[in-house]
Amino acid sequence: MFEVKNVNYTGENEQAIREVRDIVFIQEQSIDPDIEFDGLDESAVHAIVYSNAQPVGTGRILDDGHIGRIAILKAFRGQGLGSKIVLSLIDEATNKGYPRVYLGSQKHAIDFYTKLGFEPFGDEFMEAEIPHLSMEKLFSK
Repeated sequence: MFEVKNVNYTGENEQAIREVRDIVFIQEQSIDPDIEFDGLDESAVHAIVYSNAQPVGTGRILDDGHIGRIAILKAFRGQGLGSKIVLSLIDEATNKGYPRVYLGSQKHAIDFYTKLGFEPFGDEFMEAEIPHLSMEKLFSK
């Protein structure tokens, strides 16, 4: 059974978030740790997915509605956990009255975000040497 919690970046939560992102982004995708841990985590709300008390996925939303750092451990991919994280962060945004959420999707994940109601905008860009496309989901008032 999976449990998603929205948390602050403190104590055990920080350790869980760093562990998942280190494995997925730094070890698997070879992203520079200085890029991955950009100093914005302390002001973000983070979603953590737990399986039997073990953190297996995470993501964050900044106070401007920017969703990012969605990461699922390899053994837990393909089980809908990425959707659970994004939907939890969207709930956070709607509860706070944000007019929209937006993100930079790695190109391989565009269909994933489209299924969650995001639409692409702007031109393709490179981040951490990986092609991305900006996407947003607007909320009706």
